[in-house]
Order: sequence, then structure tokens, then C-alpha cells
Amino acid sequence: MDLKHTRPAVTELRLSAFKSHRSAVFPLAPLTLFTGASGSGKSSALQAYEALARLGAGEELGAVFGDPAGCVPEWAGADEQGRRGFRIGCTADGPAGPVRLDLAVQAQPALRIVGERLTAGGELLLSTALRDPARRTVQAAWHTAGSVPVTRAPLPDDRLGTALLPLRVAGKTVGQLKVLAAAEQMVVALRTVFACDPQPQWMRDPSVVTDDRLRRGCDNLAAVLHRTRSECGDGHRQLAAAARAGCSGPVEELAAEQLTDGTVRMVLGRGRGTVAPAGGLGEGELRYLALALVMLTGPGVLAAGAAGEVPSTMQSLTVLADGFDRCLDGRQIRELTSLAAAVCARGRVRLVGTALDAGWARGAEGVAVVDLSA
Repeated sequence: MDLKHTRPAVTELRLSAFKSHRSAVFPLAPLTLFTGASGSGKSSALQAYEALARLGAGEELGAVFGDPAGCVPEWAGADEQGRRGFRIGCTADGPAGPVRLDLAVQAQPALRIVGERLTAGGELLLSTALRDPARRTVQAAWHTAGSVPVTRAPLPDDRLGTALLPLRVAGKTVGQLKVLAAAEQMVVALRTVFACDPQPQWMRDPSVVTDDRLRRGCDNLAAVLHRTRSECGDGHRQLAAAARAGCSGPVEELAAEQLTDGTVRMVLGRGRGTVAPAGGLGEGELRYLALALVMLTGPGVLAAGAAGEVPSTMQSLTVLADGFDRCLDGRQIRELTSLAAAVCARGRVRLVGTALDAGWARGAEGVAVVDLSA
């Protein structure tokens, strides 16, 4: 069985009307880098992806969009009722074939989902619409293909309806099973996402040894290294090899040293018994090490969600890395890109990142570049 084709994965991002984007469609390869000048919309593409992922994980709309008015394009005028909003969507490929999710969100005067469509094989499986603005619900209709071809029911206007379907659909008819398969594929594709933005100024400090699931800012990198060194020997050896390739000076070992107060700090074995605290590394070296660790681990080590009801062999992790090349020199960029391409080619990890100038990635094997300046 080719697991790369059975693991649900988001393969297209659509920003119909979101911030500076209009009618934008972006294919996503296993390793995709958005590039372009400042203000071209690189970061907002990743923000939209992360928002869909969080909604797919069941989060409320208000928690996902802290500044909904800022997501509305400047050119989007208000209607007669003073309503303004934005539209985003994606396609997830997997065993059920391509499944499309399209979402219309009202940002003003009140934040709410006003329309959602889930489509597979050219067939509309779920649609929602706002019928009564006075109620905090939308009217949903999903395909059942039984004695009643369509089921209608209200759904909350602050949650993704697709994520709620597995709790609402019985799965008794062929139509219901089709709806469930499409919804579950989309949810699994969205849920296992890890947004990573290493912050070197936080990574220099010791970590509490029990804080061993890597956070977004990677400030607890030392504790994670302490764990992975004992639990994942192969991965740790690969990380040490990456450190030798991307850090200045000799690197024979990468370890976490336990201090007397119970915390741990990252250290580099420089050879001949010399140990150097990682606090002395440059910002680029720290970001490089953090991103390399992310690529070599998985949801069990990262603070990322996972679909517990789906076998891990059927899931892939998607890493969102805004500023993939930030602070890195040419050697580090080449090494990290090569590592990411090799890992993504295996099918268990995907990466979507941004780079100010990805000229170094054009033509690189396994790397797709989306140029927003074009």
C-alpha cells in the first residue's frame, strides 16, 4: 500500500477574499515555500491555513480570529446591512479523493460563519447558510441518499460544520457514509498541523525537564532534546549530524545537560571533553537547530494535535514555518532545505513555509516555490 496516497493532506489553499488576496488558488506540494517582497501576502497565506487547521480541530471562531476585521480585504465594501467578511478554503486529498471545503466568514458587525460548503466528486455534501441573523445558528443541509435525501438541522455559527458532522451523521446509508468519509478526511488533513516560529531569545534559557513537548516558539528546546536523546536514538543522531553541518566550529554531540536546580540546558560537545552551552550560539544557529528538530520528530514530540481515532500510519504532520530562511546563512539554508525535502519525500511530514527570497530553492529537488511577486 502506498501510504503517501492514503494519508489525508491539504493539497490546495484558496483565498477568495482574505487580506491582500483575491481569487487566489495555491497548489501545495509536500514542501512548498511562499516567496515575495514584504507585503506580498506570504504570511497571510500561512495564517489562513492555520486558521482552517484550528477550526478543523474544533476551536471556536472567536479564538481563531482575534482580529477578524483585519482579515477583510480593503477593497471589500459593506452590503446594505453593513456586513463585511472574508472567504477562505482548501482541498484535501486522500482515500475519499479530492474533498473541497469553502468557508464564508462575516467579520462585521458580528463574527460568524455565514456559509460553508463541503464538496467531493463534484457533489455538494454539506452546505450551510445564515437564515436568521437574530439567531446564533446557521441552517445546515447534508446529503444522506436514504429515504430522506437531505437532512436539515441548525448548527452553531461559531464552529466549522464539517468538524461537527462525525457527531451528527449516523453512517447508515451509502450517502451518509460518503459524507462521513469526506468530512473525516478533511478534518484529519487539517488537525495535525504544527505552526513553528523559533524565538532564539527564549531558547537560550534552561527549560524545566518535564516541559518536553516542543512549543511554537521552541523556547523549551532543551527539555525536548533531553527527551528525544533517550527515546529516539536515530532521530537524535540525525539531528547531531545536522548540527555538525549547520553550526560553526566542531560539533561532536548535541545534548541536554541537567542543572542542579532540576532544569536542563542545551549544550554542544566540541571535542576533547569541551562542552559549550547553546546560549552562546547565534540566532541563525538556534533557529536552524529548532527547525531541524521539528522535521525529524512528530506529533508525539511537538505540541501538535493528532486524530486519535485514526492510526498514526494514516496521518501526516504539516509544519507551518513563517520565515523559514530568517537569520540563516547560505550554508544553513541549503542544509535545512535538503533535510526538509528528504523528510517530506517520505510522506510522513509536509512543510509550508515563507521565505523573503527563495532563489536558492528554485530548481531544488522536491521544493515547490510560489512567487507572490509575480
